[in-house]
Amino acid sequence: MITLHTQRLTLRRWLPGDLQPMAAVNADPDVMRWIGNGATRSLTQTASGISSWEQEWDIEGFGLFAVELRASGELAGFVGLSVPHFLPEVLPAVEIGWRLGRPYWGRGIATEAARAALDYGFRERGLERIISIAQRGNDASERIMRKLGMRLDRETVDPTCGRTVRVYVIDSPELRVGSRSGA
Repeated sequence: MITLHTQRLTLRRWLPGDLQPMAAVNADPDVMRWIGNGATRSLTQTASGISSWEQEWDIEGFGLFAVELRASGELAGFVGLSVPHFLPEVLPAVEIGWRLGRPYWGRGIATEAARAALDYGFRERGLERIISIAQRGNDASERIMRKLGMRLDRETVDPTCGRTVRVYVIDSPELRVGSRSGA
């Protein structure tokens, strides 16, 4: 069972008690505004999502972590790695993504958790490159991507909803060091 700890957070696999708080996150129109076509998700859709996230862990050896605040045990949402099947033009690829409830916005939680997830992807899973995808206009997510050291790679259209997205990339620290030294 993979569990990561940061100063304020625990990133872990999903538990049955996570369904209701994650469903509340997915039911918030402000949270879902930049996800796909912007539609909220029901309790049943959230349960299906968590099930598929857990399956990805079993298949890929990585996935979306439930993000829990260490001080209170509250579920803030998710941060983690997944294969972005919805955008075939970037495949093969691994994407880092996040979705937090509104009470957790603006507190550095997504950035803190994403740094831990990136480190896991590069160091533990041996990934060479990780991407992140945000709909154009989702300035908060793009700020996080830049804080993580990601750079804009391209702009394209998400075929599932017709919205314009921006794809950011970051290479593993080992590759970045090698490219600077001329190796």
